[in-house]
Amino acid sequence: MHKEQSVVSLGGGHLLWDYDDAPGAGLGFASRTRFSRAFHLSAKRLLDVAVSLGALIVLAPLLLSVALMIRLESRGPVLFRQTRWGQGCKPIRVYKFRSMYVERCDPTGVAQTIKDDPRITRVGRVIRRTNIDELPQLLNVLKGEMSLVGPRCHAIGMLAAGIPYEDLVQDYHRRHLMKPGITGLAQMRGLRGPTDRPSKARARIACDLHYVDNFSIWMDLKIILGTIRSELTSGQGF
Repeated sequence: MHKEQSVVSLGGGHLLWDYDDAPGAGLGFASRTRFSRAFHLSAKRLLDVAVSLGALIVLAPLLLSVALMIRLESRGPVLFRQTRWGQGCKPIRVYKFRSMYVERCDPTGVAQTIKDDPRITRVGRVIRRTNIDELPQLLNVLKGEMSLVGPRCHAIGMLAAGIPYEDLVQDYHRRHLMKPGITGLAQMRGLRGPTDRPSKARARIACDLHYVDNFSIWMDLKIILGTIRSELTSGQGF
């Protein structure tokens, strides 16, 4: 019997993933027919392009206003670019509005933010709390490097409770079988903010792996609606 496989580049080697042997096989996305997977992935990409393009057009006045406020408050570029894990463990350059002072920025993203972080500007605090700083990632979605929904895009070498994610969670890189997302199942469930405890970090990755194993376009729509509802009621940021 033919087994469909996905090859994930991992450092100097490769992670070979057999869809037929994936956790949840027989129940979730991994066990569906090739036609069914193609349908859901095509629908996902169509949704990504339509929403990201429409949002960039509609939100253009807001984006320009935020860019102006960033430039007026502190010197440096409006956009912050950071190398993060993409699909298949391929490094991608992710865009965000700059929310920190240039001289205090951590370009690697390894050092997580803390409460009342002195690196963050006044404008930065507002746009981070409202997630406006994430909006430039719509460009990454439009380019096909990211999706609206997926495991959150982690910086390479990111730490959780001072421990590399790769050491904390054995199959951590399996989350990179899917494109990273602006939001995801973990964020919809309220697992946000600094990962200062190993248990909190593991819970996030568990959500990511559940999404990878059970993805469907219907799940994406549910997560998008759930994220909007969560932001309207709490607005605590990612």
